[in-house]
Amino acid sequence: MNKYTVIFFLALISLASCSKDFLERNNPNGTAVGNFFKSENSVLLAVNGAYSSLRGSNNIGENSGLYTDERSDDTGTNDSQSNAGEPFQFGNFSILPSNTYLKSHWVSLYQTITQCNSITSNIDKVTFANNDTKLQYLAEAKFIRALIYFHLVRKWGDVPLVTKTLTSTGDITANTYRQPQDVVYAQIVADLKDALNSKLPNLQSGAGVGRASKAAINGLLGQVYLTMATTFDKDKTENLANANTYLTAAYNMRSFVNLKDIPYADVFDVSKKTSNAEVIFQIVYKQGDITYGSSIAANNQALGETINSQKKGLGVGGNVTPDLIKDYEVNDPRKTFSVKYAANEQVQDWFVTKYRDASDAAGVNGYGGNDTPLMRYADIILMLAEVNMLQGNDAVAIQYLDMVRERAGMPLYEVARTDADYSAKYPTLKLAILHERRVELAFEHHRWFDLLRFFTTPELVTFFKAKSQADFGNAKLVNFNTKDRYFPIPFDEYKLDPTKMYQNPGY
Repeated sequence: MNKYTVIFFLALISLASCSKDFLERNNPNGTAVGNFFKSENSVLLAVNGAYSSLRGSNNIGENSGLYTDERSDDTGTNDSQSNAGEPFQFGNFSILPSNTYLKSHWVSLYQTITQCNSITSNIDKVTFANNDTKLQYLAEAKFIRALIYFHLVRKWGDVPLVTKTLTSTGDITANTYRQPQDVVYAQIVADLKDALNSKLPNLQSGAGVGRASKAAINGLLGQVYLTMATTFDKDKTENLANANTYLTAAYNMRSFVNLKDIPYADVFDVSKKTSNAEVIFQIVYKQGDITYGSSIAANNQALGETINSQKKGLGVGGNVTPDLIKDYEVNDPRKTFSVKYAANEQVQDWFVTKYRDASDAAGVNGYGGNDTPLMRYADIILMLAEVNMLQGNDAVAIQYLDMVRERAGMPLYEVARTDADYSAKYPTLKLAILHERRVELAFEHHRWFDLLRFFTTPELVTFFKAKSQADFGNAKLVNFNTKDRYFPIPFDEYKLDPTKMYQNPGY
């Protein structure tokens, strides 16, 4: 985090307009911050660099399931190597502060923040022909910064909070300390509210897909307030009201009438990703490109299968827990689309099929065109169900829940609850909403955060302990305890100042 970190590590993007070519990168070879920001285009390049950083294998893109889904009860590792190695510590609830994957994730997230800080700290050096353009770039940088801090605060709790470019060792030392969660959340809210003051479009389309919009900002702000309401006892009523307000604002910006009019499979169809009306914000990948292509379809493919990609699967693919498989209701088409049983005698297990690109354009190397959906309208709708349920508005909550169930062709809630199996599994509206989020949003990196919102720490421990080990794969449920609500602070960060970078309990 020094003056050379601006157009750093993950590179700037060579682009003079807001098109999908922002995937193409340009390495300025360590250009210093003060020397780089000279024109509107230089600011645009820096903003594009911030978007590009999200794609990093250790950031929040398609490969981030290690830090989310494998931490939850949805995916895991069920092969012969599942009892060894650093990656397996995540799903096994045995993660150590020295885990290098965890450190890489922490570093990558802060690299993105550093990129955003370089923009907010230096944008005033540039003269803009139209001030609205300046406000747009600021809004995009603050949206991305807020998004990343939201990941950090939910994964680690108290974290260092830096919102400016650090230009000296003294600056770095002075900012190397964990700040309380409520302070971090206040900054997230401030950034998102500032971003709403721009003239970003309500929704992005065509060449703008993959960039921030007002619907994305409202949706994220609503989720932040909802998370605050379930994290802090203070101001819970106000936080729920704000969550409802901003989630409703995002919902009202939709370009469709009814969710049921958008087929579920279309949401993940690589040929429709620029025209898909449901996805609000996504990380863009470039089909057929060795550098910027998506690998998720090929990586998820199991040995002997061809559904995901033309690239041959060599292992078990994206392993799914029996616990999730059993949570799908009978005849739920989302199960048929999202998972498949691999019959190969070396696999004989379920794998992820939600992300597919077996096109000739992706080819036998599996350079797919799948984007990573970070926010879509089914998510917004189910959060509206959640917040209304928490506010005591069950009738309204059920209306939102039924929008998602109707699109899936499943019985509406009042009918479903008359089924003995459904009512036994989901005896409350709260558990019904949590179930619906699980099957609707599986493998979209929401499940772990949903569990953190729906349960207190003691409740979360009870929830995991009640599960069947046989339905959970090789991960040892016995390891799960109160410490697992948060990751440990990476050891290299902790040792910088053991007092100010104090370790999380239990590690």
